[in-house]
Amino acid sequence: MSSNVIILFGGSSSERLVSVASAQNVSALLPEARLWFLTRTHAVHDVDRATLARHEKPFENEFHPGTPAAFSSLEAALDAPGSQQHTFFLALHGGAGENGTLQRLFEARRIPFTGSSAAASARAFDKAVTKELVGAKGARLAQAELFVHERPSDIQGRLLLLFQLAPRWVLKPVEDGSSVGLIHLTAPEQTSAAAQQMSYSGIRYLAEQFIEGRELTVGVVDEPSGPLALPVSEVRTVPGGAFDYAGKYLGKGTEELTPAPITDVERQQAQALGLLAHTTIGCRGYSRTDMILTPDGPVFLEINTLPGLTKASFIPQQLAAAGMDLKAFLAQQLELARTRYG
Repeated sequence: MSSNVIILFGGSSSERLVSVASAQNVSALLPEARLWFLTRTHAVHDVDRATLARHEKPFENEFHPGTPAAFSSLEAALDAPGSQQHTFFLALHGGAGENGTLQRLFEARRIPFTGSSAAASARAFDKAVTKELVGAKGARLAQAELFVHERPSDIQGRLLLLFQLAPRWVLKPVEDGSSVGLIHLTAPEQTSAAAQQMSYSGIRYLAEQFIEGRELTVGVVDEPSGPLALPVSEVRTVPGGAFDYAGKYLGKGTEELTPAPITDVERQQAQALGLLAHTTIGCRGYSRTDMILTPDGPVFLEINTLPGLTKASFIPQQLAAAGMDLKAFLAQQLELARTRYG
């Protein structure tokens, strides 16, 4: 039953548009669930289902609830009479929705919610921490350098030194997802502009050596018998394309293959790495691990604790490839949420 379920979506992160698309897909399968939209200013709107369903091009257009805010903040909403009798399905991505901040609000009130705990979410959201933990368990990693709030000239100097180690680097925000803010460095001449962008963004960046290979991603779902690795997906970029936001969500420059056309050994290696990351970080419910497949096996990139559930997302693709029903998956996540506190 979804009558006591609230789907929480939106937020202030750079992935809020993806969140709206996830909420559209999830709400269609949980028709009795209420919809709470969290705005960039942290107000909460009780949204009409038809309003969300009518919203077009969610990956490109901001969502406007069309009604006054019901609550000034999520804290006020969670403290309102009756809220603690609901189970919350978190259709949030990035930022406070995925880094443990909002999870702590639910945990403090012992309100059931889907996805990983606040502590696991925080570990996974910090790419540098994640790499350290998963690498310590034996996962292969790309060489990486951390950049923390430095002047452009200092950043450029360090970036230039990286080209002495490898000819190509990927610069990614330490605490963001959906390929927002991603920078590809293929020549020393690009370091000045990259350094400016990194410095003025005000966020930490991870410079990761570009690894030649095939881009794979694998979901893991917690079943009653334990975590289960889903079929592997491959992302291929067409010439001149990139697996950035436009490639991921607007269908520009990439193609996605589920299940990935890889050997059984490669599939087993990729799924093993997904399971390793899921259990090492302490994820709950579901996760998705990104990696690069090389001739020597997969190289770990990052893990997502609330991966997208849009019609275009990998988890729904992989569930379908495994013959698993998305609606049943959602029901299973809600049941797992209800047992969170014992």
